[in-house]
Amino acid sequence: MSTQNILEKHAPERHNILMILHDLQDHHPQNYLTEEALEATARYLKLTKASVYGVAGYYTMFSLKPRGRHIIRVCVSAVCELKKSESVIAHLESTLGIKTGQTTPCGLFTLELSECIGQCHEAPSMMIGQAVYNNLDAERIREVIESIRNQG
Repeated sequence: MSTQNILEKHAPERHNILMILHDLQDHHPQNYLTEEALEATARYLKLTKASVYGVAGYYTMFSLKPRGRHIIRVCVSAVCELKKSESVIAHLESTLGIKTGQTTPCGLFTLELSECIGQCHEAPSMMIGQAVYNNLDAERIREVIESIRNQG
């Protein structure tokens, strides 16, 4: 879907900026907001480029650089930290061969941290795309990553 088609799905009103940015990012194969998309959004909403960049830069769910096809978000809230989220991060970094904030060379995974994903009752937790994985340990992480790799 083109940038213009995505923009036209939304009324050209300032309050739609978050929905537009999510839609643009979700439809980009590298899960990020391009400079062209941000500039088109500014023109469409009759805002300055700085205003649109400010919104995109403020919210951690938006990225201004290319990411992997699957975004892994590990919860690092206080509850998840108590439940050893740091071991989840270490295991993911080892399994994927990347550090937090990086993308695998094949472009399949990007590893990010999230302040809270609302799964305190089953911590430690992570999200991959819209799927939530709870009660994580090394074996569960390995299974999830292998399953996604096998899907392509």
